[in-house]
Amino acid sequence: MFNWISRALAHYLSKPVADFSVRTSTWEALVATIRPGDVLLVEGNTRVSVAIKYLTQSTWSHAALYLGDSAGLGHNDNGEANTLVEADLEDGIRALPLSFYRHSHTRICRPVDLGPDDLDALTRYSRERLGHQYDLKNIVDLARYLLPTPPVPVRYRRRMLALGSGDPTRAICSSFIAEGFQRIPYPILPEVIPLPSDDPLCRECERELYRIRHHSLFAPRDFDASPYFEVIKPTIAQGFDYRALAWMPSSDKGAGSVRPNWL
Repeated sequence: MFNWISRALAHYLSKPVADFSVRTSTWEALVATIRPGDVLLVEGNTRVSVAIKYLTQSTWSHAALYLGDSAGLGHNDNGEANTLVEADLEDGIRALPLSFYRHSHTRICRPVDLGPDDLDALTRYSRERLGHQYDLKNIVDLARYLLPTPPVPVRYRRRMLALGSGDPTRAICSSFIAEGFQRIPYPILPEVIPLPSDDPLCRECERELYRIRHHSLFAPRDFDASPYFEVIKPTIAQGFDYRALAWMPSSDKGAGSVRPNWL
């Protein structure tokens, strides 16, 4: 009974409730720019997406890992190569083509100088987890998202992700991708521990050690906020020239020049 209720809740929370925002690039620019190892952030349009964006105070509610055509992720029913791997609340860990987010508001976050061996390890890790199903029996965990904008102070909203969190929250957040990068290990938002310097000539100096944060509650915005991931905007990456834009003429009578109609 509990399992049936949880599955029904997951299905309800995964239903779209709004349109995506204006996309940030053309489809052609996205395809030409994205490369294996990139994290694709998505502004989701489902009920649970509204809650994640509110609790994390971010535009991004979902993240998928791009591994490319050669990752061996199979094909969809239309014969398109699956190039993304993501955690889905209903389907668990799944592979899908980049075109699934063709009309979405997205952002590319790129790990810097990711080596071939590390990319291979990330691909193996992802392929081994395809088909993994999350345990959705924690009804309390799921029911929290029925109230997408709880009336709590801003500083406590992110902490609400940890209240009673289990597999449902891990499926919604970016735990799957975060764990993959931490296994390499590649930093996302590690804890920085300052320690006294061991240099006897510099007693005031400090050295830093990095400690891995647990992957279970990483949110999509953490890849955007990370100082170790480069934000890539396909429109700019493919060569943007503002002079080539075709503006609509102003509707103001007597205007001496052509200018954008929002001025």
